[in-house]
Amino acid sequence: MPKPTRRDLLAALAASGALESGLVDLDGFFGLHPALDPLAPLVEAGQLRAIHAVATPYRKRSHFDAQDLLEAGTAVPHRARDGWLARTLTHLQGTDAVAYGQTVPLLLRGADGVGTVSGADDRAEESLVASLMELYETDPLLGPALAEGLRSRDAADAALTEEDRRVSRRARGPRAGAAVGRLLGRLLAGPDGPRIAAAELGGWDTHAAQGTSAGGLANRLSGLADGLIALRDGLGPAWDSTAVLVVTEFGRTVAPNGTGGTDHGTASAALLLGGAVAAGATVADWPGLTQPDLFEGRDLRPTTDLRAIQAGVLRDHLGLDAAALADVFPGGPKPTPELITS
Repeated sequence: MPKPTRRDLLAALAASGALESGLVDLDGFFGLHPALDPLAPLVEAGQLRAIHAVATPYRKRSHFDAQDLLEAGTAVPHRARDGWLARTLTHLQGTDAVAYGQTVPLLLRGADGVGTVSGADDRAEESLVASLMELYETDPLLGPALAEGLRSRDAADAALTEEDRRVSRRARGPRAGAAVGRLLGRLLAGPDGPRIAAAELGGWDTHAAQGTSAGGLANRLSGLADGLIALRDGLGPAWDSTAVLVVTEFGRTVAPNGTGGTDHGTASAALLLGGAVAAGATVADWPGLTQPDLFEGRDLRPTTDLRAIQAGVLRDHLGLDAAALADVFPGGPKPTPELITS
């Protein structure tokens, strides 16, 4: 069976009503879900690229293993104690990073200059912090690490207003994205703030009641779009030199299950956004969706290694050379070119 042309796809979308529901056209073949409509101005400005049929080297369906591999940047899960972004920081002397949450994720674990920030009220008592500092002051490993963590935490706290904290404390579920984006934007825009940030938004395991143009998935996509726009607004002029990568540990099955949802899949889509992103709507070696084209007869087949996208951004945006990239992604693929403006 021949693969559908762009005209075939547009005809199918028109027949389904997707175009009338607000589908954001990217290139006449691919489009963004209507819930991502707030990102349409970025598409028009050439500041958003969709990367399709992308995946890590993982080919099974465990969230825990897939998340570990996504953050570690390795080819096999549970083989590294540090994350690929942490290894990146070791090649960027004097560059700080911040993670949204109460603990540093594996992605940033193992590097100096990493702090955390959130709107939660479970910050450790200062008396406990003082006791820990006294206890580990002379420890050659834990002493400096604790001091650096506290320095990064205090720097992050100092950049936030009380309104930022109130908004973050109220944010729950799919709508948390805007609060997270606003917080990180303010931090990254500061003259002495971090230059790298990471955040995780959960709730994407849509085994039931996923919906189409409306429903559980649409709600989550709307929260993601709001978060990205809030990040852009919080960054202000710094957005023009920013690159944001949105990824997931694996995709979903092509066909729905019996409860109106989709199950764990393989390839998915990623988004690359920001003023530093080179113009161009999509990056895809599209495998097709007919039965023979699917991975194991059920999933979108991976054609692009996510690490190639990440390496391309690190090389062309942060200036990492071949030796550094080999350290960040051991045995990884060649970087994808032309993702970042020169």
